[in-house]
Amino acid sequence: MAKRSKRYRALLEKFDPKQPMDLEKAVELLKQFATTRFDQSVEVAMRLNIDPRQADQIVRGSVVLPHGIGRTKRVCVFAKGEKADEAREAGADFVGAEDLAEKIKDGWMDFDVCIATPDMMSIVGPLGRILGPRGLMPSPRAGTVTMDVGRVVKEYKAGKVEFRNDSTGNVHAVVGKLSFDKDKLVENIRTFVDYVQSLRPQSVKGQFVKNISISATMSPGIRIAL
Repeated sequence: MAKRSKRYRALLEKFDPKQPMDLEKAVELLKQFATTRFDQSVEVAMRLNIDPRQADQIVRGSVVLPHGIGRTKRVCVFAKGEKADEAREAGADFVGAEDLAEKIKDGWMDFDVCIATPDMMSIVGPLGRILGPRGLMPSPRAGTVTMDVGRVVKEYKAGKVEFRNDSTGNVHAVVGKLSFDKDKLVENIRTFVDYVQSLRPQSVKGQFVKNISISATMSPGIRIAL
């Protein structure tokens, strides 16, 4: 295990990391951890009672957080004609087709979200080995393969976050910045948690969410009472 810094150990002394607490109190405590020179991101992590090896127990999706995440995502859109114009008008940073595919093949990855219209998937499909491992491959299930490109671009620009469980059954996402007001962080976290809970697979037996914690970029995790 990596040696913890003096600052990190001092933060751990402020609370019992094994003891869950009310969300509002946890956010109040987390905001006391803003002792770095930069505005730390706030992340929520949920440990789920799922078997990630089972296709019917994969938990993934996207949700628009009411107060955004504190930074603007760079959106890349594969579209042509009117849909390309629609994407540009909605605020997409990069719009194209074969030209974008060639740039990506050459190593360009200067974007955070990739969206495509269904007719573009013949161009995007071969990029799967590049985009897939980075979580950037457009997908109908995630809502990033769509004809409604204008709406989806606006959602990501406004603070939409994507998530998918990892190989150990955890789901995590950035839900804001430490500089956010407490109430805004609480509302963002509740929105994310409620949405993940709504995705409970039918095949899951017993308690779906095992535990929830919130943390900042350079802070310990604080467990939230379920």
